[in-house]
Amino acid sequence: MPKQSRDEVDAGATFRERYGRPASDATRELERLVIGGDFGANGYTTVEQAELLARRLDLRAGDRMLDVGLGRGWPGLYLAKVTGCSVVLTDIPEEGLATARRRAAAEGLAERSPAVASSARRLPFRPESFEAVVHTDVLC
Repeated sequence: MPKQSRDEVDAGATFRERYGRPASDATRELERLVIGGDFGANGYTTVEQAELLARRLDLRAGDRMLDVGLGRGWPGLYLAKVTGCSVVLTDIPEEGLATARRRAAAEGLAERSPAVASSARRLPFRPESFEAVVHTDVLC
């Protein structure tokens, strides 16, 4: 990855620590109550909102979607699971990517959900590489 800006370094440090902490029973239960699922989420996008994204983006099998700032993989992996699309997972901290890769394997999505360590400012993809791009609960 190219040299990171000060903001990227600071964000990486903040989220590296957050993603490195395992979810507790209490946080998983809170996620089920608030978001509607237990996906290791670290944002506020609900299952209902993720499903709205899938409909609005008209995601389907064969499509490629980019999830920018994936965190632990929510909602990108969920969208891949329910629509059949492939998802490229991107974020700065390796801890979030590692959690997302484990979740992808557990959900049977590993082959269609590669992870790329990348800042939203310097995405290593050519224009028009994806049918859809999502970035939920992230400022970039």
